[in-house]
Amino acid sequence: MLCAAGGALACLPAAAHGYDKGDIQVRHPWARATPPGAKVGAGYLEIRNTGKEPDRLIGAESPAAERVELHVQVREGDIVKMRDVTGLVAPARQRLALRPGGSHLMIVGLAKPLVKGDRLPLTLRFERAGELQIELEVQAADSRKGHH
Repeated sequence: MLCAAGGALACLPAAAHGYDKGDIQVRHPWARATPPGAKVGAGYLEIRNTGKEPDRLIGAESPAAERVELHVQVREGDIVKMRDVTGLVAPARQRLALRPGGSHLMIVGLAKPLVKGDRLPLTLRFERAGELQIELEVQAADSRKGHH
């Protein structure tokens, strides 16, 4: 068991780095550590859809935050902006990567900053597969990709 101080990040099992539900597999879920007082963080992961039909990630939530938004990055001329979207498509028999500099989970209203070594509980909601409980492994603030 890995135990983190305070509230929603209580004692959680040191889980595997992959989660499955139906045709959906979630691999290497992680987040960057945030500075003291931070109220916003970002989550990253890979979704593999082994099914014959596309599925959509339509929402997420965490007891450690007020809300979790689905974001994409859009280029408008020379400026890159984040946009909140209602869903992200996981194409049939393909992968959808949520990573720094691209699509990601925006974790808003954190109860406490994310600290390296913590695990952040998260529920992902898929249109076809339904709900999937996962944990984001919190890594160093300067991480460029998940290290598992």
